[in-house]
Amino acid sequence: MRPIRTEPEALLEALIADREGPSVVAVGGGHGLAQALQAMCRYAGKIDAIVSVADDGGSSGRLSPALDIPPPGDIRKCLIALTPDESIWKRLFEYRFEGADVDGHSLGNLIIASLSDIELDFERALLAAERLLGTVGKVIPAAPVHLRLEAIVDGERIEGQAAITKRRGSITQIRVQPSDVEASRSALEAIAGADHIVLGPGSLFTSVMACMVVPGITEAINQSAAKLIYVSNLITQDGETLGMDGADHLDALLQITGVRPPSTMVANRAPVTVALPVEPVVVDPEVLETYGVDVVLADLVDPHAEWPAHDPARLGGVLGRLIE
Repeated sequence: MRPIRTEPEALLEALIADREGPSVVAVGGGHGLAQALQAMCRYAGKIDAIVSVADDGGSSGRLSPALDIPPPGDIRKCLIALTPDESIWKRLFEYRFEGADVDGHSLGNLIIASLSDIELDFERALLAAERLLGTVGKVIPAAPVHLRLEAIVDGERIEGQAAITKRRGSITQIRVQPSDVEASRSALEAIAGADHIVLGPGSLFTSVMACMVVPGITEAINQSAAKLIYVSNLITQDGETLGMDGADHLDALLQITGVRPPSTMVANRAPVTVALPVEPVVVDPEVLETYGVDVVLADLVDPHAEWPAHDPARLGGVLGRLIE
């Protein structure tokens, strides 16, 4: 089947290029990365989202192995986050089926899967999706294929992103299989051309690190001249980061991925109410200084969210001021 060309790709690039501001790369996955992208839309000129391809739960977990494509769920969330205007296409990408054979599937995931078959290439499928939605940035899979995440938890090997998320214990290693996979070339190019690289927020091990341990990603970050920023989570995550404070999060990130220390860590200072065993992530600037990291504390909580989440406007304001 011949690829469909609905619009010159140069037109989308020209629309994005008209935006003023720095070139920013966001690395991670899930809801946290989508929030970061919404924040970046408020100040960045060029936005590239590098997304984990190790998700094996929900709709993505059903589609990815069956169709041999990267999991589309986190990618879909990022596409929507980068879509500033309301449209029927945006509503379609957000729609989720209930009942029948398609129960639990997001229509956006199915559209991405269909475009991949039509275009005969997953990244070209994402270009087509970006044109349909009118995104103000690009979404790039960390690798061109779906990957399986593995972790060493309390000395035991745990397979699968969903299983790792639910397992309590000390995680000392994160890796992807197959181990000989290479990062997407477009992801490496985006990192090389960035002014700022933002890690997080999001699940520390199964979103942020799951993206960074793809061979080539962390190496490209370390070679980049871009300013590296880490956005701390608001709360710990049951099954991954229970009992970990801000320094513990950063230390795990550095030790497991080998990434260079970020120049700045952005963290929340507003009260957050959650039920045990989950707790707010406590950040001590004096401790972080021992890592050579500047800490920026701000009220980052979305007052309208049902569960603690970053407010894109507040986070965007803080990240924008770091540019200045």
